[in-house]
Amino acid sequence: MEQVMRNFFLFLSKNRGLTKMAKRYGLKFGAGRFVAGEDIQQATKVIQELNRKGLVVTIDYLGEFVDNEKEANEMADNSIIAIKAIGRQNLQSQLSLKLTSMGLDISEEVVMSNMRRIMESAKENDVFVTIDMEDYSRCEKTIQIFKKLKSEYDNIGTVIQSYLYRTEDDMKDLDSYSPNLRLVKGAYKESTDVAFPEKKDVDENLKNIIKMHLLNGHYTAVASHDDAMIEYTKELVKKHNIPKSQFEFQMLYGIRPDRQQELKDEGYTMRVYVPYGTDWYGYFMRRLAERPANVAFVLKGILKK
Repeated sequence: MEQVMRNFFLFLSKNRGLTKMAKRYGLKFGAGRFVAGEDIQQATKVIQELNRKGLVVTIDYLGEFVDNEKEANEMADNSIIAIKAIGRQNLQSQLSLKLTSMGLDISEEVVMSNMRRIMESAKENDVFVTIDMEDYSRCEKTIQIFKKLKSEYDNIGTVIQSYLYRTEDDMKDLDSYSPNLRLVKGAYKESTDVAFPEKKDVDENLKNIIKMHLLNGHYTAVASHDDAMIEYTKELVKKHNIPKSQFEFQMLYGIRPDRQQELKDEGYTMRVYVPYGTDWYGYFMRRLAERPANVAFVLKGILKK
């Protein structure tokens, strides 16, 4: 049943009509639990509150189905606005973004132009930028663009997903770049031709790449709400005397906030992924797909209205 629900919400996440409708009606039906408002002013208040608790942040201006240059440029403009807000208000925050929202599906010229604009602003404001990984069809393009930008800027990282068969080879390929990587299981529905169908294999591969990246001496963000994965990381770094300055834990805004605070109180760097914006629908559907308990929370919120 859980897999059926996951597939259902992943299917809904790709619906363009529902995406447009969600933009029109705003953050309702429980999405406010996972999305920190519709603009940078609202998101800033959330970041400041998390910072006061000792948590650091990465912020993401949400965007789905960007298929024209004007909209891609506007998405880049909003990322730059966020970067400047981080710098101006001295927020303990990085920036995350998706290349599709910057024009990946339009042309390399558009996406590279927007990314260089963003990276120049990030360099000026001392803000680190992470390129989120999307579905398999865009994986290779994303990695190639990351390589190009990493050769020009130090303050950039990307994401690797453990559910793909290609992951270990990608890690080896990126090793010479000394990359700062966020390691995740993966949140898209993929064919068994390219991705592990069994959860146990995805989990095992995530452990494998966490160990590989840490032992290679690179900065590692372990992005998981899974206690088993968190404990594995703790034991690994203790066994190999890896300093806490070489890694961090990451979780999504609105999911397991008590656990986030516990990890911070234990002395670990705990970064919260904070999305905002009007184009929240696709992100919200993927969060429902990941965890059935989220669906119950949303239904409870709707019934209270």
